[in-house]
Amino acid sequence: MDDLLLTLAVPAVVIASGVYAVCDCRRQRRKPPPPYTRRAARLAARDVLVRADAVVDSAYAGLGRLYADPAGPHPAGSAPAVSGRPDASRDRGPSRPAPARKR
Repeated sequence: MDDLLLTLAVPAVVIASGVYAVCDCRRQRRKPPPPYTRRAARLAARDVLVRADAVVDSAYAGLGRLYADPAGPHPAGSAPAVSGRPDASRDRGPSRPAPARKR
C-alpha cells in the first residue's frame, strides 16, 4: 500500500507543478510589469554608455601600446602588401573586377 501511494504521489506532484506554472504564466500575462518612464530609460541608457566608455578606456589602457601613434612618422614601404604580390594596391578603394574565365 505504501508503494502505491508513493507511485501515485510522483505524478500528482508533477501535475500540480504544471498547473501552478500555467496559472503563474497566465497571471503574469494579465498583469504585466509597469513600463519604464522616459526619464528612467534615459538614465539607463546613460549608465550603459558610461559603462561602455569605461570598458573601452580600460582596454585601451591595457592594449594601447600595441597601436601605433597615428600622428607619428610612417616609414615608406614598411607595410607589406596584403596579398604579397608586388602589384597589389594599398588603397582602400574598390578593387578591380577579376578577369572573366573562359569555358
